[in-house]
Amino acid sequence: MKKTTISISQKDHKRRRLFFRSCLLSTLLMLSAVFFCGSHFVVTDYKEKFLSWGLVDAMHNAISKNCEAQCRPEGIEALPKGIVSKTSDFVMQPLWGPRTQKKPKSSTNLLAIAVGIKQKDSVNKIVKKFLSSDFVVMLFHYDGNVNDWRDLEWSGRAIHVSAVNQTKWWYAKRFLHPDIVSEYAFIFLWDEDLGIENFNVGRYLSIIRKEGLEISQPGLDPDNSEVHHDLTARDKRSEVHRKINKTIGGGRRCNENSTDPPCTGFVEMMAPVFSRASWRCVWHMIQNDLVHAWGLDFQLGYCAQGDRTKNIGIVDSEYIVHYGLPTLGGSAANKTNSEEQDQAAKNMSTSEQLAPSQSSPSDPRTEVRKLSFVELEIFKNRWKKAIREDNCWVDPYQKPPQQSKQ
Repeated sequence: MKKTTISISQKDHKRRRLFFRSCLLSTLLMLSAVFFCGSHFVVTDYKEKFLSWGLVDAMHNAISKNCEAQCRPEGIEALPKGIVSKTSDFVMQPLWGPRTQKKPKSSTNLLAIAVGIKQKDSVNKIVKKFLSSDFVVMLFHYDGNVNDWRDLEWSGRAIHVSAVNQTKWWYAKRFLHPDIVSEYAFIFLWDEDLGIENFNVGRYLSIIRKEGLEISQPGLDPDNSEVHHDLTARDKRSEVHRKINKTIGGGRRCNENSTDPPCTGFVEMMAPVFSRASWRCVWHMIQNDLVHAWGLDFQLGYCAQGDRTKNIGIVDSEYIVHYGLPTLGGSAANKTNSEEQDQAAKNMSTSEQLAPSQSSPSDPRTEVRKLSFVELEIFKNRWKKAIREDNCWVDPYQKPPQQSKQ
């Protein structure tokens, strides 16, 4: 009996072991199946993601290739094109209420003058005449005095910028960037010591548009003006002239065949007028550190948007008086004294001219003239260096070596 019980017990034990093994095997098989199926879905999912990423990359590449031809200035690459506002203007806006509406570019012009309070009466006459022709007016206060202009009825309509003892060209480089003044058809960048009794703004604009003058100036009344170059003196016989036929300083002969300044393609720097396109070029030529801009006048022809002998001219029928008051840096001197100062400054070496003064100069005007001559030489050297280093630039006015200048 005991043997039978033991035998049955052993059989049950074997059956349980077999059942346990079969359950374990089934569980392993099920886990393997789940793992396999899961791996399949995971791999498929990643494959889809990789494919989608590939499509995105392909789209980006396609967009990049399509946009390569579009010129986006540095700094705005991260912005959508429609939100970019590339230009500005001097239109003053109210703090509340309706916005001031901009006028068409063709009808808006800018007058910018470097001013000191001593020339307030002269500047007042100039500004009133330009405002009557719907100009925007900007005053550069080189003496720092702004408050004493507020009694003039137009003062609140003008833009006032103040920096002590800075020149017109220092201001122009910093506050008349081409993108800021792109709204204005013509930029009048004038000195303060000008008489405008015989100058009509509207007629002047009409003439330079008709004549296609990109750079111009009113003729200087030769009887009452300080004239540095014969070309800019008014010719009473014409409405506009672009050349002169006479012998000028240094024995140089100017005639109808002349192609170089100052016989043609030239204006002086006391009352230049620039078109929008020419100013974009001129602004880039103004050197940031050369505040007197001497030498710039002889290179303006490169910004004339074409032939300088045709696109630069002197308007004779609308003329002005240049009083030649050296207001920036000292009191007025007569012409003889001014010439003597120029010669003295020329005779000094560059190192002497640049030597710092240990105290306030006894004659500030002489010091200004010295620095002007130094800057002239620096500008000339920079121009020559730029030509040597730019292999892609071609001088449109270069003459064969054997051809003499006229």
